[in-house]
Amino acid sequence: MGFKDRTRTAMVLAGCLAALATVPSAANATPGSGVSGTILAQGVSEGTLKLKARGKTDVVVRTITIAPGGSTGWHSHAGQVLAVVKSGTLTRTLDDCSVEVTTAGKAFVEPSGPRHRHIGSNLGSEPLVLYVTYLLPQGSPLSNDADAPPCAGK
Repeated sequence: MGFKDRTRTAMVLAGCLAALATVPSAANATPGSGVSGTILAQGVSEGTLKLKARGKTDVVVRTITIAPGGSTGWHSHAGQVLAVVKSGTLTRTLDDCSVEVTTAGKAFVEPSGPRHRHIGSNLGSEPLVLYVTYLLPQGSPLSNDADAPPCAGK
């Protein structure tokens, strides 16, 4: 390495060190004050959660309680729904009549669109409590009633 190369390397190194010396540290961060938070529900997904929304989106957070023996009725959503089961067990029957059971402490995403109709039921003996976040096209209803699929009548 020649003199010019060593000088250039030294100047670049000195510049980098000077830049690092002027970066504010975390110790200079402004502390928060007057803020509190409450975790309403916490759940773990069985796999990767993928959420997406296009355009203006209504974001709605809601608590849903389903009494023992109760159900949501067949429906779909215009946007994605992220749900956490706070307590109880949710039994969802999907458009193809497959059944998914989600217990307390688990989370899932319901896909959007009329092809993804489903019904949520509480087959247990205690109330089922869900915390649900809806990502819906602006102005859309939280759910759209749907007919039961042909396989549900069998």
